[in-house]
Amino acid sequence: MSHKAVVLLSGGLDSATTLAIAKDEGFYLYALTFQYGQRHQREVEAAKNVARSIGVVEHKIITIDMGDIGGSALTDLTIEVPKDRPDLGATGHIPLTYVPARNTIFLSFALAWAEVLGAFDIFIGVNATDFSGYPDCRHDYIQAFEKMANLATVAGTQQKGKMTIHTPIINMTKGQTIMAGQKLDVDYSLTHSCYDPDKQGRSCGRCDSCRLRLKGFSDAGLIDSIGYVSGVDAVEKR
Repeated sequence: MSHKAVVLLSGGLDSATTLAIAKDEGFYLYALTFQYGQRHQREVEAAKNVARSIGVVEHKIITIDMGDIGGSALTDLTIEVPKDRPDLGATGHIPLTYVPARNTIFLSFALAWAEVLGAFDIFIGVNATDFSGYPDCRHDYIQAFEKMANLATVAGTQQKGKMTIHTPIINMTKGQTIMAGQKLDVDYSLTHSCYDPDKQGRSCGRCDSCRLRLKGFSDAGLIDSIGYVSGVDAVEKR
């Protein structure tokens, strides 16, 4: 018997792969996307396309304004998105693209919706291998949130079921994630990863997210089919 699962869907390749994995495991999919004051809406449109492509029961898009809090290059236009960072992937360095408490906020909304749906499974595409140094992508954080979720919910306190936070790609490299998604027929041309796309929606190819994505496709022996700004197509995507 299939069960319901809430899946956080950003529109990027990690969350698209995670959504496909949840479907492959037999869950009824309830996708959750946020307009949280990010620099652009390109990823929200990508999330809509991915949800339609993979097939979900329901897709909620919730608006919260984290721009009022600021503190990140993704939500504060006065902070430039880092490009060509030499210490990409270095441990102990938190880049300016980290959004304070973002995963905690997103998971809290997912937990609330799961309670309403009577679901006990939440999927999130965090990664602790190929990531930009975000503290809320680590095993310890996910385990702590899961413990809190079972203390904070009615079902948990009444022992009607155990809430589980699924992180199926947390130990995968970006290349491994892409290969896993390819086996599940994920259409990566629908996804978007760039922190700072141009007005045409093309990816910059120079921010942390673009560089990790390009490296992932290269490691997987594949070509990234999304649009990049002039010059990136010819050089970075080989």
